[in-house]
Amino acid sequence: MVLFLHSVSGVLIILVMILVGYILTNLGWFDENFSKTVSKLVTQIALPCYMIQTITGQFSRAELIKIFPDLRFPIISMTLLFFVSWGVQKLLCINAEHRGIFKSMFANSNTVFVGLPVNMALFGKASLPYVLIYYMANTTFFWTVGVYLIRMDGDSDDHFGIVDVLKKVFSPPLLGFMVGVILVLLHIQLPSFLMSDFKYIGSLTVPLSMFFIGMKLAQVGLEKIRWSKDMGGIFLGRFLLAPLLMLVLVWQAHVPDLMKEIFVLQSAMPVMTNAPVVAKLYGADADYAAIMVTATTVFSLVMVPILMLTVHQLF
Repeated sequence: MVLFLHSVSGVLIILVMILVGYILTNLGWFDENFSKTVSKLVTQIALPCYMIQTITGQFSRAELIKIFPDLRFPIISMTLLFFVSWGVQKLLCINAEHRGIFKSMFANSNTVFVGLPVNMALFGKASLPYVLIYYMANTTFFWTVGVYLIRMDGDSDDHFGIVDVLKKVFSPPLLGFMVGVILVLLHIQLPSFLMSDFKYIGSLTVPLSMFFIGMKLAQVGLEKIRWSKDMGGIFLGRFLLAPLLMLVLVWQAHVPDLMKEIFVLQSAMPVMTNAPVVAKLYGADADYAAIMVTATTVFSLVMVPILMLTVHQLF
């Protein structure tokens, strides 16, 4: 019961910040342009600083070397999910114009804007290396296979070349992670004033991420959420098959129990917020993707305490 109350408390911390963003957007404080600014501020400034400060301050060279082989778990999981998504899409007879988006959303999770704050609220800074390992695999899959699938649904002539794909994969958060790792591996210590700056700027990551989710929920509109077979399929992939598959992969693995719990939770996060953006770029159905992002984000607030309690009992 104590664990369940802790997980509920962690979700409530997140929910309050989301509600603030949602309410202030409905009151006219935040608009679409401001939400884009917040997204850039988090992903390009705050999160990279957070990565550098936390990794250099919390982890040793030996600890970082030890966790890198754990990349195999999210890589295997997402690869299998992509194959499963083809079968589910055919079974549900998803409309042709939505098949690529459906498969991309089925397999990829929101590891930064939702996954990071949730794990930080539940497990603290100890969760960060495992969150980042999952993030590395997830962002690579989305900006390669996921984007390719979404593009199949569109009618736009715009396209990502290899340079564009590399820019998306090696995003500022991932680069911040890599810089932090390099500093630790080479035993390089940055000036204390700079580390303090990274700490203060990085502390913006969680609250701004939650404000962003609240803004997007208000901008899309909760009233647009309507149950459909497509939504049922996405829920099946995000909240049942993905965590179940990850659970099977890590069940007997000789890795820390904390890593197992975090990987299962990360696999069950909602649809990536980038999906509607990419869909709009390629002329695919961006509203369809936005509704799925909204629905899965809302439902994840219910699923997190349940999953947290379940996996903790298993491990």
